[in-house]
Amino acid sequence: MTDQSAPDAPDAPVAEAAIAISQRLYDRLAETIGVIEDLVAKESPDLTSDSSLLQLLHETVSANVDTYFSAIRHNIPVADIAAPPVALEHARRLAQRGVPVNALVRGYRLGHSVALQLVLAEIRSAELDPDLSLNVLGAMSTLMFGYIDEMSQQVSAVYQAERERWLESRNAVRALRVRDILADESLDVDAMTTAIRYPLRRTHAGIVVWYPDSSGDRLAAAEGFIKHLAESLPVHGAPLFVPADSACGWAWLPLSSDAADDVVEQIRACALAAEGEPWVAIGDPLPGVEGFRRSHQQALAAHALAVASGATANRVSAAGDPGLSAAALLGGDNLTGARAWVAEVLGPLACATESDGRLRDTLRVFLRTGSSFKAAGEQLHFHVNTMKYRVQRAVERRGRPIADDRLDVEIALLLCQWYGAAVLSSQDE
Repeated sequence: MTDQSAPDAPDAPVAEAAIAISQRLYDRLAETIGVIEDLVAKESPDLTSDSSLLQLLHETVSANVDTYFSAIRHNIPVADIAAPPVALEHARRLAQRGVPVNALVRGYRLGHSVALQLVLAEIRSAELDPDLSLNVLGAMSTLMFGYIDEMSQQVSAVYQAERERWLESRNAVRALRVRDILADESLDVDAMTTAIRYPLRRTHAGIVVWYPDSSGDRLAAAEGFIKHLAESLPVHGAPLFVPADSACGWAWLPLSSDAADDVVEQIRACALAAEGEPWVAIGDPLPGVEGFRRSHQQALAAHALAVASGATANRVSAAGDPGLSAAALLGGDNLTGARAWVAEVLGPLACATESDGRLRDTLRVFLRTGSSFKAAGEQLHFHVNTMKYRVQRAVERRGRPIADDRLDVEIALLLCQWYGAAVLSSQDE
């Protein structure tokens, strides 16, 4: 009875000849495997970088050749053929080594090319009828192509799954080691450098990058941004990136001491121009393992401030920005208390209105420049008389002079500058 599920199955003479050809090649299995293996090893050196991979390649080629010839001898449909277990293990091992999946698939294509040439040579030596020869070649090459296509898909799927699992596991271990470094000052620096694959003895710029909008794979975007930074800046080694959560990452850039001076502004410029508008907090570039910790702490403080304020003006901030570190310490985790204190110090001047905001900015610059109307006017591009008028309006809006508690006023204005609406009062209050 004809097998309706295999309409393209070869007729009996073709099938018999194909079985005979495959049997002759199978009888020289070691030679057949050797020819295929030699070409794959020569053309894809990534697959044979050490003795264990070379042994796996040998066993994978052997298993695939044996499976292919078995399919011909027993007329097994390609869809029913499972990849040999050793071929799947070969794919997993390549994924763990970071060998590109393209190298794996190319190995199968090269094997296909060599095997087809061996089949063609054997058909010629069999001296079959010309028509039968063509039909046998067609049947065997069709099955071979289908087999290689099916195996490539199966091993690629196993490779991708293993690569994701392996990276997750490796990154999790790396993140734990980084947290150990941040928490323990007594750890062996050289051992930890090896463990996290990052040069801890260099100068470091700690960075926190995140996306308030949690849609999409934001962690991958954050890591991509850090890689872009490393390609754009004069770093000395690969950056370190570890996930903090699903939308936020911690990173460090290894720098030379002479490149650290203006690197913060370079990072800021890259972040402001980056696609996707990442939010970025930057620590000061600092040397050694202690600098690794301290720069990270600074970036975390800037991150906490930016999250608390929610102001887009703070999308990219750095620990070295005037007043930021002090504001981060003063606001901390008690924004409710800070908001109440700002209202007590500034009175109506703490209202969240545009006009009060302009008056606060004027008064802040005036106090920061040593209460100089001239210096403040030059910075704000106001005439001295305009400065005097605006400062007077700010004091009047506050409701009392600033001479007695000037320091409190400066601190309150600093909190308003960095936290914005989070520490301001509504008009109804």
